[in-house]
Amino acid sequence: MSVGPSVATTPIPGLLVLRLPVHGDSRGWVKENWQHARMTALGLPDFGPVQNNVSFNATRGVTRGIHAEPWDKLVSVASGRVYAAWVDLRAGSSFGTTFAIEVGPDTAVFVPRGVGNSYQALVDGTVYIYLVNDHYVPGGSYPALNLADETVAISWPIPLAEAEVSDKDRSSPRLSGVQPMEPRKVLILGAQGQLGRALTALYPTATSLDRGQLDLTNGAAVRAIPWHDYDVVVNCAAYTTVDEAETIAGRRIAWEVNAAAPAVLARTAAEHRLTIVHYSSDYVFDGRQLGGGYSEDDPVAPLGVYGQTKAAGDFAVATAPRHYILRTSWLVGDGNNFVRTLQRLAREGASPQVIDDQVGRLTFSDELARATQHLLTSGAPYGTYNVTNSGTPRSWSEYARRVFTQVGRSPDDITPISTEEYYVDKDGVAPRPRFSVLSLAKLTASGWVPTDADQALDAYLAKKPAR
Repeated sequence: MSVGPSVATTPIPGLLVLRLPVHGDSRGWVKENWQHARMTALGLPDFGPVQNNVSFNATRGVTRGIHAEPWDKLVSVASGRVYAAWVDLRAGSSFGTTFAIEVGPDTAVFVPRGVGNSYQALVDGTVYIYLVNDHYVPGGSYPALNLADETVAISWPIPLAEAEVSDKDRSSPRLSGVQPMEPRKVLILGAQGQLGRALTALYPTATSLDRGQLDLTNGAAVRAIPWHDYDVVVNCAAYTTVDEAETIAGRRIAWEVNAAAPAVLARTAAEHRLTIVHYSSDYVFDGRQLGGGYSEDDPVAPLGVYGQTKAAGDFAVATAPRHYILRTSWLVGDGNNFVRTLQRLAREGASPQVIDDQVGRLTFSDELARATQHLLTSGAPYGTYNVTNSGTPRSWSEYARRVFTQVGRSPDDITPISTEEYYVDKDGVAPRPRFSVLSLAKLTASGWVPTDADQALDAYLAKKPAR
């Protein structure tokens, strides 16, 4: 019976040893060096190799020294044997951790970005091959460690004094002089909005850009971004003026920002193996759902241009292999919004009319930002997720009454009014979904515990508004 491949972990996080079946007879042998379906099922990352390199080592003792390249690689031996050693040169608690084994044709090793790797040929004519998931660019710099570093103390089978080592490798610094490789960064687009500000607070080391700094319709500008520095791009940019989207000028901008720009990002994410996070809206539905809230699998049926453009953006982003589409509703965050407006009106003594036939849940920007972080770090499957605060769905007027109560006004100072009555004398009004409740079952199944919207509202009102 044929025994399949197996994967074992090592002391270095992400460094995996793959044992490969080698099938031989009088003619020689054959093996599956990289078999996507089987190996990813075993836990090997789907790292998307784009280049295959071969290293021929003419004589026993050739030692190639400890380099931490800015890409992932899968290394295996085609002929001969090597003594292989790895040192974690990534920033973090595992910096300096080592692992070494002898490698022959029956072994492959997955080496994550930033882990220094070195190979010493044990016989003449040794050949090893490696798949990498980025193209080699001459002149690039990355961390390297001296082969003789006393801190890691690698036990080379062939003493380095007798080995064939390049002058460059002999001059590499000791561990104390190595600049650790930092992890790839997060890029936040649309960083000046309510959600963008919440995400920037959660990811203080992220690169944050607004539309004025990156025009996604400019191909040259998009290509000029150093995408290899990033592993996640978060798209908070959106055109959300739903009534203006119904005008000739607004319709064009809405399609450009909400549909065309996400399509560019999706193509870029696929090309550079990025994870893309994109935010959608309850407006992709017509609001005529009966029973429970909308699930992620319900068909979209937008009523107006804004919802149509958001749905188109969802379809585009879903083409990226690594994507999270977060559908949300009734966003409240740092800046002007429904809650702050009602809070101000309450303090000014106004008694406003507020719509009572549109029902949904508030979503606070810090809740949406933390849910984003949860999906990115928990290993949740890629796809679409509904994200709002939890609790009892309410109408806009019910939330308004709660705001007035918390400010010290009577809730009876809020006059409920229908959507038709509210907009009776207004022109160019976009249709709104009457039912905007989104089911949170898929998100909670991933391990997320949402915050009740009423509790979040009370906490939000207790904070001083941003100026």
